[in-house]
Amino acid sequence: MFRNFAKKSRGEKTFTVLNYLFLSLLTVIIIYPFVYVVFASFSDPFEIMSTRGLLLKPKGFSLESYKVVFHNPNIWRGYLNTLFILVFGTGINILLTSFAAYALSRPDFRAGSKIMLLIVFTMMFNGGIIPTYILVRNIGLFNNLFALILPTAINTTNLIIMRTAFREIPDSLLEAAKMDGANDFQLLFKIVMPLSKATVAVMVLFYAVYHWNAWFNASLYLMKRELYPLQLILRDILIQNDTASMTVGTSTTDTAAVGQTIKYATIMVSTLPILCAYPFLQRFFVKGVMIGAVKE
Repeated sequence: MFRNFAKKSRGEKTFTVLNYLFLSLLTVIIIYPFVYVVFASFSDPFEIMSTRGLLLKPKGFSLESYKVVFHNPNIWRGYLNTLFILVFGTGINILLTSFAAYALSRPDFRAGSKIMLLIVFTMMFNGGIIPTYILVRNIGLFNNLFALILPTAINTTNLIIMRTAFREIPDSLLEAAKMDGANDFQLLFKIVMPLSKATVAVMVLFYAVYHWNAWFNASLYLMKRELYPLQLILRDILIQNDTASMTVGTSTTDTAAVGQTIKYATIMVSTLPILCAYPFLQRFFVKGVMIGAVKE
């Protein structure tokens, strides 16, 4: 790298240095808020309240906030609800999206282009919040975790990406499998999806991140607090400043002081799992998206 840098002209060297400086500064700006939250979550509640400006290390290392968070039953219940939504929701998403993408990718499905046009239409126009709310309530999904799964079972953008990826598989390969007696289910699960594992992995990541971060639909369709997913509990803590319920049953005496660091600790608890899962799927990310986005 340094040898190539020495061969560049003065203008190219100046541009390269400025480019690296700009990108390094941008990286620091992006990463620092997360680092701040990490340090603040491990700080002493009383010291963090009096701290102003940059936070470059924990102020008086303390695990009090994490003790409060992990002693609160709402957090564990929110985790279980979120995991239920994540596992069943992502499974249903991948299953239905792959079914639709496979059918729409087959050239012998004559109505495929017309159905695809209707599906794309939903990207620009939809029923709106109120009609969707009425529909969810009338079909009996109100105050039910499946209200967060079934209405969003297929994402149109993900369907288009997966459909395009499936169309890249040679028809001759599928025809050969049909001659050997394979049906459409066998073609999909034994040939199409294994050959499109990069795209499927990206779809899993997209759907999983969506379910993990989703809170708006939960705020519409769930009235029982014991059904709240983790992100809705986090929203109550951050937006509504509801930290009083977090300290119930703990030995914390000054709830006002610990409330500040409770917010940071809850953010870490709710963010860390999805951050740990991302590296395992990251290697499929670029390949999976480009396969389904460049060629049509």
